[in-house]
Amino acid sequence: MQTNNNCIVIFGASGDLTHRKLIPALYNLFKFGRLNKFSVLGVARSELNDETFREKMRESLLETEETTPETLDAFCSHLYYQAVNTSDAADYGKLVPRLEELHTKYQTNGNTLYYMSTPPSLYGVIPECLAAHGLNTEEEGWKRIIVEKPFGYDEKTAQELDVQIHRFFEEHQIYRIDHYLGKETVQNLLVLRFSNGLFEPLWNRNYIDYVEITGAEAIGVEERGGYYDGSGAMRDMFQNHLLQVLAMVAMEPPAIINANSMRDEVAKVMHSLRPLTQDDVEHNLVLGQYIAAEIDGKEVKGYLQEKGVPSNSRTETFMALRCEIENWRWAGVPFYVRTGKRLPARVTEIVIHFKTTPHPVFSQNAPENKLIIRIQPDEAISMRFGLKKPGAGFEAKEVSMDFRYADLADDQVLTAYERLLLDAMKGDATLFARTDAVHAAWKFVQPILDYKEAGGRVHEYEAGTWGPVAAEKLIAKSGRVWRKPSGKMKKKV
Repeated sequence: MQTNNNCIVIFGASGDLTHRKLIPALYNLFKFGRLNKFSVLGVARSELNDETFREKMRESLLETEETTPETLDAFCSHLYYQAVNTSDAADYGKLVPRLEELHTKYQTNGNTLYYMSTPPSLYGVIPECLAAHGLNTEEEGWKRIIVEKPFGYDEKTAQELDVQIHRFFEEHQIYRIDHYLGKETVQNLLVLRFSNGLFEPLWNRNYIDYVEITGAEAIGVEERGGYYDGSGAMRDMFQNHLLQVLAMVAMEPPAIINANSMRDEVAKVMHSLRPLTQDDVEHNLVLGQYIAAEIDGKEVKGYLQEKGVPSNSRTETFMALRCEIENWRWAGVPFYVRTGKRLPARVTEIVIHFKTTPHPVFSQNAPENKLIIRIQPDEAISMRFGLKKPGAGFEAKEVSMDFRYADLADDQVLTAYERLLLDAMKGDATLFARTDAVHAAWKFVQPILDYKEAGGRVHEYEAGTWGPVAAEKLIAKSGRVWRKPSGKMKKKV
């Protein structure tokens, strides 16, 4: 039987992700009664002790979460810290007595969840160092390891990383986290599709004209210029987040709802993506980089002026791609995917554009039917269709039927990290990436990386706009248009 009683070991405990996301997520799980017998052991190079670590985490929680003194004290009493040189295998010996102590104190039966909140350079090192002290074996309790993105830097390094980790951990122990998949609206997409007889007959090439997926950020690279310049929009967003979302839009119904069946169908979509040819990367791909502009009366830096970014950088902060899935359901249906920094709104959404009626009786400009699934922010689902405009005649007007998660005032909706951490503790890998899907995704995007390496064109676009003009032309070639969403889903049109 699976249990979430365990010790959570966070490598990189002094880092930004730990105090911004992981500790708040664990605190809320504790506050709402989702955690009982557990401890958190922070691990990093910094010379802290239990009390100083608790005080740092307490300060972070007071800034970001609704707390009470009693709940905060009770949670922080479960926090511990161990200084370790994470590059030195011998130093990991310090973890053995600490873990034995915590497992005994909290009666967690040896169950251990390792979270690598570290630079990617340590993803292959930490498993080997744990194994050197037998901290990967499951003779006494389960052992699982969560790997943050990026899962490699390209197809070759992803394969090398996979080999490194699999030397010491089995696939069932490895949880590759993508916080997008933990968002309630992404999960609800599957329920929307597979529990309603209304949608499934329409979810195919016969009724869908095209699919649009947007992952937009209004901010620039902020203080992450050095990291982002080695990543770019393709690695930072497209290869992991947006391809996973695309797979959930396009996947076939799983035989049953469990990790193996769900991830089988995701992998099938990844393998069915039509390989990108030289013609595709030249004519169906647009890369862009934002330049300085004025937004709301304030001068905003261009990417090349951001801290940590080389003045001659060609790293893309925007990308748009037209791609297709070569299978029975989706043959001939284009998927348009775009992502970027310094766009007009922070929004991630899926738009299913249905085909228009074969003969527009009431108006040549009758609105098309659209299903809009807003992943963030203001999670919502909106169905757009045409009704008669009040007054004389039969002019059609677009109206909407909307559902917003904010309207579920009485229900506690877990955040992405809360949901995924809880799933990992329970041993439910449904919303975590599997190795075959990761490799298929890297194989698909490798031609884009090769195009960039060979000096492929990077267009400029002004900060605060929806990307380069070339992106508009990309979709306009087929008579289609990008939706320009705002940051909020309107209740009425």
